[in-house]
Amino acid sequence: MTYRMLTAAAAGLAVSAALGAGALAQDAHPDLTGYYYSVRGPVPEDPELMAKIAPNTVRLQDLGPIEYPKGEFGGLEATPEALEKAANWSPEDDMTLSKACEVPGMIYTMQGPFPFKIHQGQDFIIIQLEYFDLTRIVFMNGEHPDEGAPHTKMGHSIGWWEDDTLVIETTHLSEATITNNGLNFSENAKSIERYTLSEDGQTLLGTQEFEDPDVLNNRGVRVMAWDRSPVSEYIYPYECDPSFGANFGLSAGD
Repeated sequence: MTYRMLTAAAAGLAVSAALGAGALAQDAHPDLTGYYYSVRGPVPEDPELMAKIAPNTVRLQDLGPIEYPKGEFGGLEATPEALEKAANWSPEDDMTLSKACEVPGMIYTMQGPFPFKIHQGQDFIIIQLEYFDLTRIVFMNGEHPDEGAPHTKMGHSIGWWEDDTLVIETTHLSEATITNNGLNFSENAKSIERYTLSEDGQTLLGTQEFEDPDVLNNRGVRVMAWDRSPVSEYIYPYECDPSFGANFGLSAGD
């Protein structure tokens, strides 16, 4: 065997070893792959996740179909400018033909009542949401782009593992609702999510902390949980129809 052949063989073994190590590292983490839907009833809590919630953080209770009325923000301390903007908001503002199908921001989206599916890989984790047909990409070996990069409703997410917990940090979010009643984030909002499986592996437990120095004087967190479907399920198209905005209020006799 020539020196070139020996070198090539050694390189091949090195690549195989690296791939094997990567596979072992991936196998060492819980497999979150699956289809999830919101739990029925009280939300179970994971003590370790709860212990990691940062100080000066209030827990919001507007999960799933529950929403705060106008002027109620679950303990969030908004700036005077943000409060003034929220005071001038009305539901009719969001129920026009041009805005009825406007995509919500990632932070409000995750607590919604619609199911989602996780596709877990080594370099990427994909979260496929039924809500507004949205898709999140979590870069497991990446960094956030510079501030000049575009800000979007889903933002830019990077992830890492802390033992059995998946941590996701999201920046580069564009302005979007916090509580669906006039209180909005700015483009300086940031989110930290933590996800772990229950002991039986059938429930995904999560916390989502968020902060925005331009809008909030404290921080917020939503504590969430989803059951894993025991059978294979599909994510169905959301297919928002903006025409329902033209009929807003008719069911109430308007």
